[in-house]
Amino acid sequence: MTSSKYNLCFLALVLFMTNIRSENDFLDHTRSTKLSKILRQCHRSDPNLNDCIKCAIEDLRPYLARGIPELFIPSCEPLYIPEIVMNQGNKGSVSVQSIYRNISVYGPSQFILKSVKVDMEKERIRIKVWLPHLHMTANYSIEGRILMLPISGHGLSEGNYTNIEANVLIQGNTIQIEGRNHFNVQDVAIDFQIGHASIYLSDLFEGDLELGEAMNTFLNDNWRHVAQEFKPILEETIGDLFKKFANKLYHKYPIEDFLLI
Repeated sequence: MTSSKYNLCFLALVLFMTNIRSENDFLDHTRSTKLSKILRQCHRSDPNLNDCIKCAIEDLRPYLARGIPELFIPSCEPLYIPEIVMNQGNKGSVSVQSIYRNISVYGPSQFILKSVKVDMEKERIRIKVWLPHLHMTANYSIEGRILMLPISGHGLSEGNYTNIEANVLIQGNTIQIEGRNHFNVQDVAIDFQIGHASIYLSDLFEGDLELGEAMNTFLNDNWRHVAQEFKPILEETIGDLFKKFANKLYHKYPIEDFLLI
């Protein structure tokens, strides 16, 4: 269930393209980085801005596998994340503490951007994205209870997730850094749905094979219920990570360096 948090890669692309200029150079203070060959030009005043952004993101697809370091966009095949910590308190029928390290996610570059709606005056962006498949591997540790059953273990985790839909609302504002205007991501609200999920956790219950297989079977038989219990904290975790991720870009480059009016 947890691989949905790794949609950061394509969400970052969408947020970035709402404010990028492409025909001109993307400039830092030394004006040394040139990206005009890979970025489509979109004008802020264009009445078809939403369509232009969708096309611009499609233009970037060939570059996603290796990533675009200049834009803080990591390699997406696989997308690597060092660590994710999730603490699900005593809420509902799930109460677990879990850590995922050395996370590799395969498939994020195959996203389909279904819609983009940009409100420049309110500095608000609405996005709808669909992913056919994600495959995730990670080192995990987990302790707690799921649907009233105890669960504990640490080892390797593997998951497959299909038919993923995500609706994203990004709220921004303009801030000043060293006297210059910068775009800032204030809040990211995400709602996602997974068509189907299958997972496997090795070395549950200190390597007890019988208990481990029973728990894996239980999790896969009840994945939808478990995912629903995890959903609020997953969506919050995704939003917080993406906010930090995107603001690395916007806090470095002032608006006037990459906005076309």
